[in-house]
Amino acid sequence: MNCVVTSVARAARAVRAARASAGAPRSLTLHLRRATREGRVPAAAALRRWASLALGRRARGRELSVLVVGPARSRSLNHRYRGQDHATNVLSFPAAASARLPTAALLGDLVICPQVLRREARAQGKAERAHWMHLVIHGVLHLAGYDHQRPADARRMERREAALLRSLGVANPYRSG
Repeated sequence: MNCVVTSVARAARAVRAARASAGAPRSLTLHLRRATREGRVPAAAALRRWASLALGRRARGRELSVLVVGPARSRSLNHRYRGQDHATNVLSFPAAASARLPTAALLGDLVICPQVLRREARAQGKAERAHWMHLVIHGVLHLAGYDHQRPADARRMERREAALLRSLGVANPYRSG
């Protein structure tokens, strides 16, 4: 019996290795970089899990960069790219196509400010980790093409966020009380 289990396990490893060497799509690759020492940041594995959840099947073979910044950098980027002169919780920058790396692989960049995130979580009476989940999912949905400029688009995006967060045991952030 043990010999069969070992053979099955060995065969499964061989199949996985063959797929990997044949260029089979891998799970989402997440690159995490901190440009500030302030604020707690969940482990890269947690961020990857939440981003992958938001993308669903589209996560396979994709890459996402997450940059953690302080309020000054967040404010500067928000002002430069959105015309808003204040620090913000999350910014999403979709990848542009290049000859070197097609957009099919690179999803884009999230820029997250943990100080703003923590302040919002406290003001809203929610757990900081739950707010991290929400903002990673929210930002990744933007990278996947979701928007909230028009009311119908906002409702669609909010429903998706709420369903994903519910699957993680987090209450709907768009409902008060």
